Amino acid sequence: MTKVACLGQDCRPAQGCISKKLGVKSCESQAPVAQPEKCSPAGSFDVSSSTADEQIAESFIRQAMEIIVDEAVKKATNVQEKVCEWHSPEQLKKLLDLELRDRGEPESEILQRCRDAIRYSVKTSHPRFFNQLYAGMEPYSMVASFIAEAVKTNLYTYEVAPVFTLMEDAVLRKMIKVIGWEEGGDGIFNPGGSLSNIYAVNLARYRYCPDFKEVGMFSAPRLVILTSQECHYSISKGAALMGIGTKNVYTVPTDERGRMIPSALEEKIKLAKSEGAVPFMVNATAGTTVLGAFDPIDEIADICEKHNLWLHVDACWGGAAIMSKKHKHLLKGIHRVDSVAWNPHKMLMASLQCSAFLVRDKTSLLQRCHSARASYLFQQDKFYDVSYDTGDKSVQCSRKPDAFKFWLMWKALGSRELEQRVDRALAMARYLAEEIKKREGFRLVLEPEFANVCFWYLPPSLRNLPESPELWKKLHTVAPVVKQRMMKTGSMMTGYQPLGEKANFFRMVVISPQVSRQDLDFVLDEIHNLGKDL
Repeated sequence: MTKVACLGQDCRPAQGCISKKLGVKSCESQAPVAQPEKCSPAGSFDVSSSTADEQIAESFIRQAMEIIVDEAVKKATNVQEKVCEWHSPEQLKKLLDLELRDRGEPESEILQRCRDAIRYSVKTSHPRFFNQLYAGMEPYSMVASFIAEAVKTNLYTYEVAPVFTLMEDAVLRKMIKVIGWEEGGDGIFNPGGSLSNIYAVNLARYRYCPDFKEVGMFSAPRLVILTSQECHYSISKGAALMGIGTKNVYTVPTDERGRMIPSALEEKIKLAKSEGAVPFMVNATAGTTVLGAFDPIDEIADICEKHNLWLHVDACWGGAAIMSKKHKHLLKGIHRVDSVAWNPHKMLMASLQCSAFLVRDKTSLLQRCHSARASYLFQQDKFYDVSYDTGDKSVQCSRKPDAFKFWLMWKALGSRELEQRVDRALAMARYLAEEIKKREGFRLVLEPEFANVCFWYLPPSLRNLPESPELWKKLHTVAPVVKQRMMKTGSMMTGYQPLGEKANFFRMVVISPQVSRQDLDFVLDEIHNLGKDL
């Protein structure tokens, strides 16, 4: 029997505690002690495994999975249930009992903790959750997530993750083909689109100045990134993180729809050069966060080729449009770019998180830029093809097999169903936009280009006021109050924000195929009911 010496602290588990059931026994079970509440320094634990312990663990997992299916799948996707059960942070702290103690809790309490975690979380799979750029319940990728957690591996070498390594390679190859890079490319899955965008900055800088990796910032002149004023904030964060500096991110003006103006980009490039700086990268956006705008990639690519600039496309949100014959024109010219960030966990609904970074380069640029050649992981004299040890392409060491979620989902649905998922989402967004036009008190910010539908709600008290700064000042206060009320009732969730000089407006993001026209009608009815007295 394997024994571990006890350190003398009070270690008797609570009755029914999982740790006790799994073979970590209190020391009074080993030998009589004068004080049963305390372990003798000479005491010990039995840490040997047993069939009974395995059965207890399996029983707990089965019970927990039943809770997940009942509460997080069935109930959370039921339109009759609340989207959220709102509590303030202080109230929620008391409800959850967050303190971590010396003794473990009984199994029954742990299972209740599981129920509470689900109960008080926002139900992002609910048909009336429209708050973010992800939504809905995707069963195949969800199961893939469960499997990945159960297998508990790490995606840095083929020897520890042979299955998932090959799956990631297959998914990346398919995505590269869909983009249109006929000669191939490279890529890696990252924990989020922000990191993919930062990878693009790093690769662009490395291509321009390879010495930067070893010598640092002293080896390069003042470098400038160019991006639209509607780009994702990760570009500025990346510039700060990598020592480029946020003031060296030059924002390019956009048109009334939020799209980068190519002629303005050309002017910004000339400005940077006239200041003695070196533009090295342009970031275009395919599907901006708020308006869902698509920068004109083809025209931007012409400019980048002219000035020998790295062109990255942040298609984290809008990349899914390329799956649709009807809508892929939004990404016209994407085959000409140097790198793409694309999040299948958004429009395509893979479970969070599932984010790909794709590079047109085939010369191992990704590997050369990020490699550290750790000899305890990436030995070159292994007995298999070490090109499948992809971990050195990443700035991380530990990396989850996120590609498996997309692979299993794609296997189950096929490209045609993924295309239909995109087409349906955009059709539903168009339906909502048309309904907004018909309703008194609702006004579109602009015609939607993608699945983002942005609009104002004017309560009856504001509808007869003339267009004036006073009207917009009052309107600015409406959306926050309506949002507060919808959160506290739990009826639905949608976001709001200002944009430039525009007053706060609602942003509806339509994704999930579980959403019906009745749900969209409900959203407009509910906003009116919650805000009509303002």
